[in-house]
Parts: sequence; C-alpha cells; structure tokens
Amino acid sequence: MRIRPIADGDVDVVVTLWGACGLTRPWNAPHDDIALARKTPQCEIFVSTNNDAIVASVLLGSDGHRCWIYYLGVDPDCQIDGLGSEIMAHGEK
Repeated sequence: MRIRPIADGDVDVVVTLWGACGLTRPWNAPHDDIALARKTPQCEIFVSTNNDAIVASVLLGSDGHRCWIYYLGVDPDCQIDGLGSEIMAHGEK
C-alpha cells in the first residue's frame, strides 16, 4: 500500500469510492468539496493505492483549533484489511 496526496486525475475515482462507501448525499457535491479542500491550505486529501488502484481516501481539515475528518472511505472489498486505520493514522501525522 502507498499513501499519497490526491492528484488531479484521482478526483473522479475518489468520488466513485465515496459513493461506494455511502459517504455522498444528493444535496452535497463531492467534487466541490474536493475542489475547496485542495485550494484550502488547512485541508489535505490522501489516497491509499494498491497496484495503482485507489482503495481508500481521507479528507481532513483544520480550523486552527481542531481537526475534522470529512470523508474516510475504504473500498468495500478491502474493508477487512485495516486500510481505514492505516490512512487515518497517516492523516493524524
């Protein structure tokens, strides 16, 4: 597994992953959330890859006082493998 920041070409894959994990809502546009996070210095989006396939992601933001976890998703076929804990630990650093 490799954890890295989100790249331009990852956005649609991450949105699809979030949908598969039940993290999206019809009234909230995940593409807009990603765009806002990517231009906000206090936010980070990380993805975890396995053989170049994105299998997990997390979006984190800070208001200067506390950190928020907005999206933490692991491919449903990989949810037993501890990837959620791994990517969350990376985000905590």
